[in-house]
Amino acid sequence: MIQYANERVTVFQSALFQTTSTVISLDELLIIVDPNWLPHEIREIQEHVQSIRGNKELYLLFTHGDFDHIIGYRAFPDAKTIGSIGLQNHPKKEYKLHLIHDFDATYYCTRNYPIEFPELDVVVTEDGQQLKLGSSTLHFYLAPGHSADGLFTVVDSIGLFVAGDYLSDFELPFIYDSAKSYKQTIQQSLQIIDDHQIKLLVPGHGLTTDSQPEMKRRALVALDHLERLTQAVLAEDEAAIASIEVEHAFFSPTTQESHKENVRIIRSEYLGK
Repeated sequence: MIQYANERVTVFQSALFQTTSTVISLDELLIIVDPNWLPHEIREIQEHVQSIRGNKELYLLFTHGDFDHIIGYRAFPDAKTIGSIGLQNHPKKEYKLHLIHDFDATYYCTRNYPIEFPELDVVVTEDGQQLKLGSSTLHFYLAPGHSADGLFTVVDSIGLFVAGDYLSDFELPFIYDSAKSYKQTIQQSLQIIDDHQIKLLVPGHGLTTDSQPEMKRRALVALDHLERLTQAVLAEDEAAIASIEVEHAFFSPTTQESHKENVRIIRSEYLGK
C-alpha cells in the first residue's frame, strides 16, 4: 500500500515488517529504493512506475543487501543500479538468495522475474560521495552497524533522506555488524539532518516523517538504547539486559533473537568475549 505521497516521493509499505519501498520522481529520472516484498506489492510498484515514468531513465538504489531489500531487484530489468562497495563485495550473496528462495517456497510465492543478487552500475566507496544525475545531485554516506554494507542517501533538491534500516519510528537497533559502527552511523545521521536541512525522512521500516524534531528523536532513542544496553553488558547486569529486551516493539522470537545478537556483538567488541 502507499504510506506517503507528495509530488516527488511515493513511499510504499509492505504488509511484512512495515518495510518501505520508495519511488523518487526527479526531473530527468526515477529512482526506486529497495523494491519489496510480496509479489503483488512489487506489481503495485511496477504499475506506479510505469504510470509516471514516461521517457525518464530508471535507477534502482539499494540501502543494503538484506534479502527483504533486494527481493525485487530483477522486477526492473532495464534499471541502472546504485549501492555501496560493501554491497558489491557482499560475502554472503548466495545465502541472501537462499533466504529469498526459502521464503517463497515456504509461503508458495511465485514471481515473474528471476531471483538474483544485485549487480551494481554505480558503486559508492566513501562518505560524502556525490552523483550528478541530470539536474539532481545525490549525496551518499556509508552507514555500517546494522549491516556492513549500509548506505544513506540524500537528495538535496527535495530535502530527502533515505535511511535504510535506521531511524524507524518503532524499530529499535538490530545490530548484525558492529555496535560501535551503529552508534557512529546514528551520530552521523544527526549531522546529515542538520547539514542538509532534511525535509523528509524515509526509514527502511516504519513511518515516513517530515518533522525534524521527530527525526532527531528517533536518532536519540536509538543512541540511548545502545548506551544503556552497552553499560548493562559491561556491568554484566543480566536483569538490566532482560529489561531492555522487552522494550522492542512487536516483542517476539524475532526481536528476542535480535536482542541476543546485539548483546553478543557488544560483548565481543567491548569485552573481547
